[in-house]
Amino acid sequence: MTELRNVAADLARFKRRVIVIGLVVLTAFGLLGARLFFLQVVRHDDLAEQAESNRTAVVPVVPNRGLILDRNGIVLASNYSAYTLEITPSKVGSSLEETIDSLGEVVEVSQRDRRRFKRLREDSRSFDSIPIRTRLSDEEVARFAAQRYRFPGVEIKARLFRNYPNGELASHALGYIGRINQREKTAMDDWSEEDQANYKGTDYIGKLGIEQSYEKTLHGQTGVEQMETSAGGRAVRRLASHPATPGNTVMLSLDIKLQKLVEDMFGERRGALVAIDPTSGEVLAFVSKPTFDPNLFVEGIDHESWQALNESLDKPLLNRALRGTYPPGSTYKPFMALAALQLGKRAPNVVVNDPGFYTFGGHTFRSHEGGLGGVDMHRAIQHSSNTYFYSLAVEMGVDTIHDFMKPLGFGQITGIDVHGEVRGLLPSTTWKREAYKRPEMKKWYPGETVSLGIGQGYNSFTMLQLAVAQATLANGGINHRPHLVKAIKDTLTGEVAQLPQPPAVDLGFLPKNVDIVRNALVAVNKGGTGTRVFAGAPYSSAGKTGTAQAMSLGQNVKYNAKALEEHQRDHSLFAAYAPAEAPRIAVAIIVENAGFGAAAAAPIVRRVFDYWLADQYPNEQDLAAVQAGKAGPPIGKPRVASEMAWPVVPAAAAAP
Repeated sequence: MTELRNVAADLARFKRRVIVIGLVVLTAFGLLGARLFFLQVVRHDDLAEQAESNRTAVVPVVPNRGLILDRNGIVLASNYSAYTLEITPSKVGSSLEETIDSLGEVVEVSQRDRRRFKRLREDSRSFDSIPIRTRLSDEEVARFAAQRYRFPGVEIKARLFRNYPNGELASHALGYIGRINQREKTAMDDWSEEDQANYKGTDYIGKLGIEQSYEKTLHGQTGVEQMETSAGGRAVRRLASHPATPGNTVMLSLDIKLQKLVEDMFGERRGALVAIDPTSGEVLAFVSKPTFDPNLFVEGIDHESWQALNESLDKPLLNRALRGTYPPGSTYKPFMALAALQLGKRAPNVVVNDPGFYTFGGHTFRSHEGGLGGVDMHRAIQHSSNTYFYSLAVEMGVDTIHDFMKPLGFGQITGIDVHGEVRGLLPSTTWKREAYKRPEMKKWYPGETVSLGIGQGYNSFTMLQLAVAQATLANGGINHRPHLVKAIKDTLTGEVAQLPQPPAVDLGFLPKNVDIVRNALVAVNKGGTGTRVFAGAPYSSAGKTGTAQAMSLGQNVKYNAKALEEHQRDHSLFAAYAPAEAPRIAVAIIVENAGFGAAAAAPIVRRVFDYWLADQYPNEQDLAAVQAGKAGPPIGKPRVASEMAWPVVPAAAAAP
């Protein structure tokens, strides 16, 4: 009986265990089924999307950058395709230096390449792809491809590179593109979502000039490709694509042939020239010397080249036309005369005695040696009487001068369509009060007004501002905003759209007052300081030479260029327009430390006018004389500008 009871108890325990195990199994299957239902039904759409995402990758397609052309269709900036060898530091398995050393056994990696890579890496994140070599040959590509397995994190990429076919020519106007640095990436965080999306995959961006100011026009619209990928993340096949839209073509108002002529005439000298069409505000030439080669920056400039540019005493990276500020010297006198007429401060027939000096407050200010005697306004402009304009400045006062000159653009932002313009300095009592901290320095002293009349003292302007003022005077007081871009060409449709400009501003000058000043400026080139340079010109012209101090001399110290260091010598300026009766071009120029305006600056402007108005291009002998600062009117027979092929080459180089 006992055994039967034990068997029954064991059987009962067994049944209970079977039931428990069965319930556990059923529960497990129930949970599994519920989970399966949740994944397959409830989260079907979400998981299907994730699976598709793991299987596919959306790759941005960077668009071709738009071209930059001059006003005649000559290409100033284009693109070319080349292979680059790039490293993603975060994906490199071994030491980065060891990887680069090993790469050097497969393809050439120079010390310059290493230095450039190091500099780019400092401005990049560890997961960015950074080029170690550019413009690989087909043979180098094949050698690396055969040993790619040795180099995790290193790959060959086909990229478009920016090319500036004319090298240093017009570099300050064009600017350049370069790799996006960390500061620019941070700034992009403030862009709209649309703009941020459009720059996905973009590694390069405009840094200066037109490239920077018209970045979004030139960049184009980024496309996308949907790729099927393997488990290792490698592309297997393309599933879908949306092509990129190339950037639009930017058409400048610059005449690159004229630009080259001016840069050649400067030679090794420093300075700036701006030429403007006074009837439209189109900038015809925008020169800053010395220049630089923008191609150096495209692949990432190496340390030696950067150091040479950045530390040069000649400051080749400084855009002197836009950011260089100088006293205007005697080129300011016509505007002083116009102010006197408009404000009723001095009639044109008032005669002032010029004994060769002007005394005020116990100080003597120098003028012409020996003096000019009695001069009215016409003769004072024609022969550049300092005494006449010293006294005029004192009669007008600094604030009156400031208020008249401001609408002409002196000491103001002109609004030209490139970034980086500086304001310069148009002095006033308010400016001085705010500029200085010491109480005795805040006060404006009457003696400080004297030199303002001849464009010295605190006056400091850009050549762009002087050119705009000259163009406004040439245009009868009607001001057009200066601009470098004339039109935009749609890459897809080929449609050319003129870039709209703000309406011209009439400054309200009385025509009779403008005529008085303009007639005097014509006299400068007919019987004044510009007579010799413009002898025999087939057109009429008007202008004003100027000489501006690079350093202050004592009142009783006579200027002697030979006794001064080169960078201490006076600047040579000239502001002019032509034809005198119906101006089509206005120019302002400075040749730094070159002395008298008629000797260095005016000969360059004469040949600019010859090119623009008479279709003349100087011959090699004449060009050499201008470069040496020893030119007057053109030497010998000029070449026909319109018949000269581009690129313009020296006659000696063109000879067989």
